[in-house]
Formats: sequence, C-alpha cells, structure tokens
Amino acid sequence: MHSLSEQTNTPIIVTQNLGKSVPTSEGPLHILASVDLSINRAESIAIVGESGSGKTTLLSLLAGLDTPSTGSVSIAGRDITRMDEDGRALLRNALIGFVFQSFQLLPGLTALENVMLPLELSGDANAEDAARGLLQRVGLAQRLAHTPKQLSGGEQQRVALARAFVTQPAILFADEPTGNLDSKTGAHIIDLLFELNQEKQTTLVLVTHDATLAARCGRMIKLDAGSVV
Repeated sequence: MHSLSEQTNTPIIVTQNLGKSVPTSEGPLHILASVDLSINRAESIAIVGESGSGKTTLLSLLAGLDTPSTGSVSIAGRDITRMDEDGRALLRNALIGFVFQSFQLLPGLTALENVMLPLELSGDANAEDAARGLLQRVGLAQRLAHTPKQLSGGEQQRVALARAFVTQPAILFADEPTGNLDSKTGAHIIDLLFELNQEKQTTLVLVTHDATLAARCGRMIKLDAGSVV
C-alpha cells in the first residue's frame, strides 16, 4: 500500500502555516499557530509538550481527522485540506494506521476478528492469514479467539498494534500508545512498535509524555502553547 510514496528522504507529510482556532465567548482560542513541518518517509517523530500545548490537535490535523483553520497539510503529495471527508477517509484507509491510548478495539469481536476488520472492509481475501501472521508476530498466537475483555491492557494494545500494521500503512499515528499501561508493559509495547516500524519502513508520528519513548524517535517536535519551539 506504499505505492504513493516509495522514495525514502522524500517528505510524506508537509504542513504549511498550519493553524487551528476555536470560537469561544471570549473570542477565538488559538490551539495551534503557523506550524511548518516536513516529515520524511520511514522517519520516526515524537510530538512532545505540556498538556494543552496542542499535541493531539496537531496529530488529528496531520491525519485528516480534523480540519485546520489556516494553512494546509499534504500527505504523499496530496493536499488533504482541499478534500471532503470522503476523500480524506479514502486516503486514511489507503495510507494510515492508528494506535490510541484507549485501544479502541470492538468488544464483540475476537482478537483475530479485530485485526482482520480493516482488511475485510477493503475487500482483502487474505485478511485472516495476514491477521494471524501479525498476531503471532506480536506474541498473541494463543489468544486469537479471546475478546478484548478476556485480554490484559498490554495484550489489548498488542492487538491494536497488529490491527494498525495489518494494512501495511505508509504512516502510523500513535497518540500516547503507552498511556494506559504500566511501565514494564509499556516498554514491551514500545519495543514492538519500533521493531514493526523498522520492518515495515513505516513513517511513525507519535504524541507522548513519555521521555523514554520520545528519545527512541529519530526527531522530536516540541510544542509550546500551540507553536513549534
């Protein structure tokens, strides 16, 4: 699924003058202002900063989950700010994977079914084999038939990682991927994230409060009150 941007050292994400404001009774509240970024293919980036500095907003804008008030975001050479929601959804399905702090697994599905789902939605006949392979890769071969409530937090996050990587996304966005885990489990998840990232040559963009996790990334982007410092 990487066909849109196979060359390394070519930017896969570019923002220009990116800003986000929301109206309040006191006047506009500026969450992000004039963010100019260029992120290369296969690069790993940590977005860091205090709570309220705009990290999750920036991630949402980069992934096309939210629309900016000013500026533009291009993914693999395509300006997503000019697309409608359907266009952005198609691009996300083709190029992007997500890992959230809250796992976001479907409670009625088994681990295997949760990982198969994105492939089934795109009509991939090989969904089960691919999902089994990745669950084995993250150490959950014995847990395929378990539903989320039968799994520990660390196991649920491993299912979420397998689901994110199963579509072979060109870009993986992770928002506090270890936020709900104890430090030992979190360390395992971090190792796994970077191993899969290297293997698949995925561009990794993650928001984290965790200094150890941020230090593992190739580059850090620090936000302070909505601006890159």
